[in-house]
Amino acid sequence: MPPFAVTPKTSAYFSALTQEIDKKLRRAVASPTQRRDLLQSLFADVALEVDDRARDIILGREDANSDARIEVKVPICFYDVLADHFALEHQHENRILALIVQLWSQPFASHIFALLFHKWLFEVQLDSADVLLRYSSALVQGATNYLLVDVALVPEKLTKIPLQAQRDLFLLLSRFIFLYNLDDKIESFLQHFPEFPNAFLLGGSADIFVIELSDQLQKLKVEPVLLHYLSHIKVLRGLELRMTTSTRLKSCLYSFTSPGGPMYPTRAVRHAAWGALDFLFPVGRYPRHIISLFFRLLYPWYWPSSCWNFVWSCIQAILLSIVKMIFPTRKFRNPPDQS
Repeated sequence: MPPFAVTPKTSAYFSALTQEIDKKLRRAVASPTQRRDLLQSLFADVALEVDDRARDIILGREDANSDARIEVKVPICFYDVLADHFALEHQHENRILALIVQLWSQPFASHIFALLFHKWLFEVQLDSADVLLRYSSALVQGATNYLLVDVALVPEKLTKIPLQAQRDLFLLLSRFIFLYNLDDKIESFLQHFPEFPNAFLLGGSADIFVIELSDQLQKLKVEPVLLHYLSHIKVLRGLELRMTTSTRLKSCLYSFTSPGGPMYPTRAVRHAAWGALDFLFPVGRYPRHIISLFFRLLYPWYWPSSCWNFVWSCIQAILLSIVKMIFPTRKFRNPPDQS
């Protein structure tokens, strides 16, 4: 059942929305120099949250009195209702799909397709395997969070796309699953992992997942994103990995623990990496720190900052201990580890 009531006014409203999408796509086809801006604008439009007036029209309640409309509103975006509309009304999707196919190689084209047709793709029967693969690949490229919860973890939907698209989907999600705070889905995610032809070389689903995640970590250059990944990576503890995969992850984390090139990780990143490394690989913890300290001694220009941070962390710890003695019933947050 659709989440909106199909009324004449609702149908007219969706018809107007469809015409507007069609118009912007045609303008993008006809204007090579403005394609990126037009597609970016269309992507932003369909991702907008539906305002109150449009919400009442979509839900068929524009004539209801104010008392009847008192409710706890769940946010609805335009792509939510448009995806349901295109899944139910097949007479409109052909011309819009044809325009998107013409713009296939342009930025935001696959994202627009994923937003508008992610439900349609699982409702229609496509005779051409090549067309199905093309649409499935665009869906993989254009979406991540939705694909994990509503596709990758739903066998009935997962089996409807080609095996190659399934593999691409799981590789993509392996790189971004931590970004969407879906740590609790990892066990189910690994259980649904498709078979890979080179599994005898790479290992099982856990190995492939960790390999993709390690490669993604190496590409990250933004401190908040790196800290986010490093704070969630501790959920990998307990996974059965091959020795080569374990060494790969360990080397990846270790590369973020030392100052200097080529990464130039910040102090926060270095300490987060040390925390993750010690938690995931407790064996050899102290030798690693001793070796790291030895190499730090080879760079005397880092000594002043290291000494100052060590002294400052000691001062913080002493002050915190004194405050705890004065106010024993209060809870205080420990200062960050600056060792």
